[in-house]
Amino acid sequence: MSRTIDYGNLMHRAMRGLIQEVLSDVAKDGLPGAHHFFITFDTGHSGVKMADWLKERYPAEMTVVIQHWFENLTVSDDGFGITLNFGNQPEPMYIPFDAVRTFVDPSVEFGLRFETHDSEDEDDEEADFAEDAEDDEPRKDAEVVSLDSFRKS
Repeated sequence: MSRTIDYGNLMHRAMRGLIQEVLSDVAKDGLPGAHHFFITFDTGHSGVKMADWLKERYPAEMTVVIQHWFENLTVSDDGFGITLNFGNQPEPMYIPFDAVRTFVDPSVEFGLRFETHDSEDEDDEEADFAEDAEDDEPRKDAEVVSLDSFRKS
């Protein structure tokens, strides 16, 4: 038998650990500065807990935003629980780290993308690192406009 180093699985675990550490810090101290997160996850994952009406609306995947209003953020070794506001209706949910597909903080153009391959063995999952959020959504640059162009001479 030949042994190899499973870099894909090691990277996968390290990236999940990064998300766990970031969310743990936010649970303890709140969001610093302009930081906020877009987290896309597999709603069909066996450990996901969310309202039935949300699961019906998002049967495959869902993106949540952790920014202005959230409560009860708790982080464990396996995932995180949070209450988010959906149309003025607070909804608790639990998202296992293994269900996360993307984690993006657009305030600093940071993103992680987890790609899974159809396989019965979760150890075969590979994770890809995305240097920034451009791979997941178009970049929205701010436009600076001089007020002088609107002044009358």
